[in-house]
Amino acid sequence: MAVPAFKFVRHSTLHLRSTPFQYVHKVVPKYVVAVKVAETFTNENGGGSVHEEGIKKFPEWKRIGSKELGIHNSSIGVTTKKVLNGLKKRGYDVYLVGGCVRDLVLKKTPKDFDIITSAELKEVMKVFSWCEIVGKRFPICHVHMDDTIIEVSSFNTARRKKGVEISHHTETPNGCDEKDLLRWINCLNRDFTINGLMLDPYARIVYDYMGGIEDIRKAKVRTINPADISFREDCARILRAIRIAARLGFNISKETAHFIKNLSCSILRLDKSRLLMEINYMLAYGSGEASLRLLWKYGLLDILLPFQAAYFAHHGFRRRDKRTNMLLSLFSNLDKLFAPNRPCHSSLWFGILALHKALSDRPRDPLVVAAFSLAVHNGGNLLEAVKIAGMINKPHDMRFPELLDPSDMDAEALVTGVNDLAESVRGTLLQMTDEHFVSQAMADYPQAPRSDLVFIPLGLYVKAFSIFECVKRSAGKKSLSKQGMKIDYEALATGNIQEIRHVFARIVFDTVFPLHQDQDQALMSSRVSQGG
Repeated sequence: MAVPAFKFVRHSTLHLRSTPFQYVHKVVPKYVVAVKVAETFTNENGGGSVHEEGIKKFPEWKRIGSKELGIHNSSIGVTTKKVLNGLKKRGYDVYLVGGCVRDLVLKKTPKDFDIITSAELKEVMKVFSWCEIVGKRFPICHVHMDDTIIEVSSFNTARRKKGVEISHHTETPNGCDEKDLLRWINCLNRDFTINGLMLDPYARIVYDYMGGIEDIRKAKVRTINPADISFREDCARILRAIRIAARLGFNISKETAHFIKNLSCSILRLDKSRLLMEINYMLAYGSGEASLRLLWKYGLLDILLPFQAAYFAHHGFRRRDKRTNMLLSLFSNLDKLFAPNRPCHSSLWFGILALHKALSDRPRDPLVVAAFSLAVHNGGNLLEAVKIAGMINKPHDMRFPELLDPSDMDAEALVTGVNDLAESVRGTLLQMTDEHFVSQAMADYPQAPRSDLVFIPLGLYVKAFSIFECVKRSAGKKSLSKQGMKIDYEALATGNIQEIRHVFARIVFDTVFPLHQDQDQALMSSRVSQGG
């Protein structure tokens, strides 16, 4: 049932020439940053400890031809090119920066493109007809064009905010001009080395001041500055490290991993809307399973999604466990349908979490779960859903304790079971948005952490509730439902309820009854032809 999606491998496939390119200049700076890393931390394999102490040194600067990295300007979005050209034609320097450059090096489709320019933000506003400055701590421009928002930041803003502080700890590097220094300072203030890359699409040069290319080769997520300092400066970087590692299939460096664990509670300082945004980036863009595994591994799931952490703890799922379970399988099937440039609406993953918790709390007959998913898909017609479920002749996935052994259930019993499951899912949505209930429920699992954090807003709860609200209707009621198998990703991302129900049903059905795609499509096509 799944459609093709981007799959990220564990190790980078990037291959660069080992010998220097004739037109690539290396600049060895004479500066050092005098920061001592005096923490002792356990290595990645759990054996012994690693003690790092000394001077933090940065690698050689590199200017690499973009073609040597396999980057072509045709990979840059059309709207992004319009913004770049608009600034370049007026004499300003412009660069692509951060994660989009990393993704271009990795031959991935960037989620979005970020631009940095020598123009002041007020000058950027003069260039484009619809543009606004957002942010207080680090203001940027949002350029609205072609129904897209392109983020544009300014070197001058970064210099005013950070330049004085940096000058106290560094010396001007040898053999660099003012532009080199501005680029280096901007990269120095970024989060991870693989995000510290800057691309000049006109000179066709990638500037690597922080060793980002080498860490892409090593498939490693590593902070640019010492991890404890970096995370104390911006605790959201802890979540970004998890998100990037999950999306790319990269490892996290020992020092970075150590301070993710040690400073995990600092994310509670973040606004709840920011927490929701970060979790949505993890779960809605094609890397949900890997994100849940890493959140559990580093103790962050315990804080952010305590019900799911309690589930892992209750079933003896170890922090580095390679096995799967029903929750991870649900998100694995969700991941097959999505990608960084093709996300789902947040209510979909919230609904999946609620369904799984309902099944974890009280296991159900697999035919009940199948009929429930079909009823969600068709807008609440239980008689039709039960009829289609009765056509299933494949065994369910017997690995999951959330699914009971099948029993001989007649149509009436199935309808009753579906209504009961629907009521449980709706109740679970409420439980997951109630701080008192979350705190009380954690008492059932002494080995799980105590957390009453709730970051799901009322609007998202209402949206998720509407996914399942239809199932309470009368058994014979006819409702409009999606026709065909193709996913409308634009409609899904904006929260179209029919599209959300359609994808939800596919994910649940694929998890409970992992049929071959042709059989799965035949069954769903039969439902479509009968349901109208």
